[in-house]
Amino acid sequence: MSDDTIRLVTIGRILRRRWRLLAILAVVGALVGYGTSVLFPPRYTASASVLLPGQWEERELLTQVDIATSSAVVDQAAAALGWTGVSGGELLDRVSAEAADGNIVKISGTADTPERAQQLSDRLAQQFVTFAARIAGDSTDAEAATGPEALRQQVKETNRRITDLAKAADRGQTVESVQARTTLANLRTALEEAMQKLDRADPATSKAGMVVMGPAARPTGEAPPTRMQLIVGGALLFFLLTVIGHLAAARVNRRLRTEPEIAAALGSALLGTVDVPGERPAHRPEDRGPRAWIRRLLGVDTRWDIPTPQGSGDEAGRRIRYRRVCARLRNQLPAPRRLLVVVPDGDEIARRAAGQLVAEAKSDPLLRVVDVSVSQPMVPDRDTESGALIVLSAGSWTAGELAGIAEACADGRHEVVGIVIAGTVRARPTRSAGRTPENATLALAVSGHAPGGSV
Repeated sequence: MSDDTIRLVTIGRILRRRWRLLAILAVVGALVGYGTSVLFPPRYTASASVLLPGQWEERELLTQVDIATSSAVVDQAAAALGWTGVSGGELLDRVSAEAADGNIVKISGTADTPERAQQLSDRLAQQFVTFAARIAGDSTDAEAATGPEALRQQVKETNRRITDLAKAADRGQTVESVQARTTLANLRTALEEAMQKLDRADPATSKAGMVVMGPAARPTGEAPPTRMQLIVGGALLFFLLTVIGHLAAARVNRRLRTEPEIAAALGSALLGTVDVPGERPAHRPEDRGPRAWIRRLLGVDTRWDIPTPQGSGDEAGRRIRYRRVCARLRNQLPAPRRLLVVVPDGDEIARRAAGQLVAEAKSDPLLRVVDVSVSQPMVPDRDTESGALIVLSAGSWTAGELAGIAEACADGRHEVVGIVIAGTVRARPTRSAGRTPENATLALAVSGHAPGGSV
């Protein structure tokens, strides 16, 4: 096909002419999606939120997210849950965590029931808080004391000594005693402010004490993909694949569509084009059987990539085209002789055009229609006929198939005297006035009479 194959008009043509096939395959895709949902049982997801107090940088929050889904936390959660046959390694694929706004870590757990999903997320959040508190220094171990904690103890001891000194100072009202007491009070105040600043700056104090913001809500619906999503997704996938398959087939199609290409493949001149009223072809005996019935049911017994037939004049206007072809053929023949009208087998449009062509030449019957298989072309040997007129429709045959028909004509010692291309049009009512009289019919007129009759 040409480079402008994939257009909206092409897709619209697929939808109009292949709607049965598209609908059936969409139903098949929906059934496949339903079968997939049966094989994979539904899942439910619950989420619990953990608040992280204090100031946190983005990379620190991401570190806490990784900790929440680490094997250390998940293994502790699995041990606390005590589910039979479920280990921490299996739960790793069912849990997730993400950092939300406001220093909140959202921990999610997925299970086969809403109750289990709720239990998993709650237990995972609790184990995360416990693990984070332990690594932040909230353990009661004496060995877990850090430098800031020792500094606090020293400050407390200094405050106690300052208090003792203030009590032992002279209670008099002398300048020296008042100044000493004032200095000790200021020193105590400065130490208290320093301790407050230390508490605010200590990450172990500000970032410990994570809080679980309530139990996880029990899920009321399945986690994606749900059964309905799988059904709709399967139907849509099969529908799109069918449309894409049609477009791909059209792209790689090598059937000849233009008149110069057809004439070059057959090695003869084009005598003209004729019109055939568009109608559904009658079913031939060989088109019967289960396979043919299925093709008709799916709507694939007719071509979809043929353009929509254009409107035409009445029957008289169409017959003029046939008469002009007869006139050109008569002028091209050097002497009167009988001709074979070769029609590719299966080309119903060309067969109808050939029949009309013979009917227009009825006053001097020199034409005989023969069907030739394109897979194994065979043309009768030269006998009473001494030439071949090939009638076919555009866009139905490849260059190799047409070359095979031309070779078959040469093997039967028939010269290809011309080509006629047939196309479908939308028929209009026949005009009652101004009709060409029957005695004006142009036939294939040649001097003398050839022996034999025609079919």
